[in-house]
Amino acid sequence: QVQLVESGGGLVQPGGSLRLSCAVSGSIRSIYFMAWYRQGPGKQREMVAVITSGGSTNYADSVKGRFTISRDNAKNTVCLQMNSLKPEDTAVYYCYAGTNGNGSWGQGTQVTVSS
Repeated sequence: QVQLVESGGGLVQPGGSLRLSCAVSGSIRSIYFMAWYRQGPGKQREMVAVITSGGSTNYADSVKGRFTISRDNAKNTVCLQMNSLKPEDTAVYYCYAGTNGNGSWGQGTQVTVSS
């Protein structure tokens, strides 16, 4: 079992920045990759960014060049740096751990981009 706790969401103006963090605990050795997903109002949950155990990253086209996923193995955290935020980035952001089991989700953190 892997436990995930997100933090760092909030209200930000368009063009602003936020940094989300995901604290990881439990069966960390079972994790193959970590990802951030988001679900906006009335929308399906979508993948935002992925980082593999080898450090490779991938991003949704809508956030390329604006968002950066990173990890700190010593602190067991995964972060999502979000710059140049747009109103369409408004969503609940979820941390996800891909494991050799069913995977694990965090509880989500709200990000609202509005003036």
